[in-house]
Amino acid sequence: MKEFDQFKQGKDKDKKKSQFTILKDDSTDGHGGYGVGAVTLENMSPVIVDPNEEKAYVDMGAMHARSAVEKRIKFLTDKSEVPNGLLYWIVWVTVDRDESGPYYSGVAGSEIIVDREIRRGYKLLPEHVNHMDKSLKGRMVLEHMDDKSKRLLGEFLQEHDAEMWENSSEELKQALNV
Repeated sequence: MKEFDQFKQGKDKDKKKSQFTILKDDSTDGHGGYGVGAVTLENMSPVIVDPNEEKAYVDMGAMHARSAVEKRIKFLTDKSEVPNGLLYWIVWVTVDRDESGPYYSGVAGSEIIVDREIRRGYKLLPEHVNHMDKSLKGRMVLEHMDDKSKRLLGEFLQEHDAEMWENSSEELKQALNV
């Protein structure tokens, strides 16, 4: 005889699973239902800082660990296994708006080291998640970045949108030595 899911008991019964929800629109629009309190990443962009090529650029693929730098690389959690790797930074930049206009509200840099020749890299995923969270909360986490990378990031943010740069905090400007 065929058994139907609705009649299953105990361990076999499917349990409702909690999921991390990312929403595009405002999750607090008053409906009070599913998704209230969920995180929105709509105002965050990952900026790749490449001190080797002296450039910085937005790569939205980094939101899901699929940036051009990360593709076809197996990431390890031990730096010593990538001795000849090149340094890159994924900088999580959050934009907000106040009475003076849009501004860079949170900026946090996460290190990655990539060796294309052996297709291995170093990255600590918990660090990236924590830096994304801090950026969303309006914090600046840049003190661990090297001066060259900070300068490249500062120049990129200025050139990307001068108005947002002007409206940004002095803390950000001083952290990037600009």
